Amino acid sequence: MDKCKAAETPIAAGTRLSKQDTGPAVDSTLYKQMVVSLMYLTATRPDLMYAVSLISRFMESPKDSHWKVRKRILRYVAGTAGYGLWYTRTSDCTLTGYTDSDFAGCIDDRKSTAGYAFHFGSNLISWASKKQPIVSLSSAEAEYVAATTAACHAVWLRRLLKDMGHAVKYTTTIFCDNSSAIALSKNHVFHKKSKHIDTRYHFIRELVKEGEISLLFCGSKEQLADMFTKPLGKLAFEYQRQHLGIGSADDVIPFVIKREC
Repeated sequence: MDKCKAAETPIAAGTRLSKQDTGPAVDSTLYKQMVVSLMYLTATRPDLMYAVSLISRFMESPKDSHWKVRKRILRYVAGTAGYGLWYTRTSDCTLTGYTDSDFAGCIDDRKSTAGYAFHFGSNLISWASKKQPIVSLSSAEAEYVAATTAACHAVWLRRLLKDMGHAVKYTTTIFCDNSSAIALSKNHVFHKKSKHIDTRYHFIRELVKEGEISLLFCGSKEQLADMFTKPLGKLAFEYQRQHLGIGSADDVIPFVIKREC
């Protein structure tokens, strides 16, 4: 596929895959080899994270529909071979994060996909896209569970920075685009809408109370973790990719310098 037509996004908006998809089966060994190779790329290409995470769920018995999505990812990689994460020298040592979740995105078990991204200053240092282990009963619960996962990772990053001689003495801000989840993190009274949630997911309440984590609202357009939870359209995907610092030197460096100023 070295001479294939390049794709503008790694996965088409609205793509839904299932283990029950009909169609001819494909070589599972070759499929697994391709997925593992793409997983290696996600170490420096966060824009591939959701798409690769999605197709990795079907390695046991891949069908032709899964294979076509895998080919589209390769078409996107072929067109963005010169892209990567760009880091700039900065005196800003602020640790900030973004957390997001879809709701019941998996049509096999109705579990949601959570994603987060963390910046140290203006540079992206950590990201993830993962299906949640529980079935959420509402979008607020899905966002709350995703925010707790991001908060736990923020605590780990704070301790890592401390071990490296950069102790974080201020509150780490995590941006969330769901006001109900933010309200739930600040409400220390268990009521009928939250008492069914596993106790471990209320850990974020203690972090907010102690001042380690601050969960703030941001608009859906500014939610940079959105690309880790669902397929996006071309304009939304390119906007988030640029703001995460992913691209070629000609595209990213002028933008990063402008943002620093």
